[in-house]
Amino acid sequence: MKILLFSDIHGDLKSLDRLMAIDADLYIAAGDLSNFARGLENIGPKLAAKGQAMLVMPGNHESDRDIERFCERYGVRNFHNTMIEVPGGYRLAGLGYSNITPFQTPGEYTEEQIAERLAAWNDVKPLILVCHCPPKDTPLDESGPGKHFGSAAIRAFIEQQQPDFFFCGHIHEAAGVETHIGKTYARNLGKQGYMLEIG
Repeated sequence: MKILLFSDIHGDLKSLDRLMAIDADLYIAAGDLSNFARGLENIGPKLAAKGQAMLVMPGNHESDRDIERFCERYGVRNFHNTMIEVPGGYRLAGLGYSNITPFQTPGEYTEEQIAERLAAWNDVKPLILVCHCPPKDTPLDESGPGKHFGSAAIRAFIEQQQPDFFFCGHIHEAAGVETHIGKTYARNLGKQGYMLEIG
C-alpha cells in the first residue's frame, strides 16, 4: 500500500496539483491547507478527486468544525482524532491542531488536551501516528538554531509508546527533516510530501 502524506499547503495550489498527480492508495493532508481557514473552497475540488482515499485533518489554521464541513462538502474523510486499520496489520491514527501559539489560530490545544487525546492510542501496536504538531526539542520542531516550538505531550507519547512511524508538519523550516526518536522513524512532511509504502 502506498500512502502519500503532506502538510502545510497554505493555499499553494501549484504544490497541491503536483501532489494530486502522484499515484497512491491513500492520501493524508496533515493540516494547514489554508491560512486562517480562508480559501478552502479552492482546495476542496482538488482533494475531492481522490474521494474516500483522501484523509484530512485540521492544522492550527483550521478548526475541527471547518474540516468537518469541508469533508462533508467535498466527499473526503475527516482524519482528526481518528484511527483506522491499514494493510500490514498497522493502525493509522491522526490528530490535528497544534499546541498553543502566539498567533491565536483556530486549531490549538493545550498540552493537557493533546496528551488526553493521544492516550486513547496507548499500547496500540503496530502504529503509524500522524499529528499536525511535531514533538518538542527535536529536529522536527526547530525553526532556527535553538528555537523549538513543538509539543512536549507528543514527544512524551512517542518516547513512551514508540510508534513505528510518526509524521507531522507545522514548523515549515523543518519540512523534509527526518530523525529517529528511539525506534520511531519520524519526519516533518511539508508540502513536498512523503510516500510511505507498507504491507
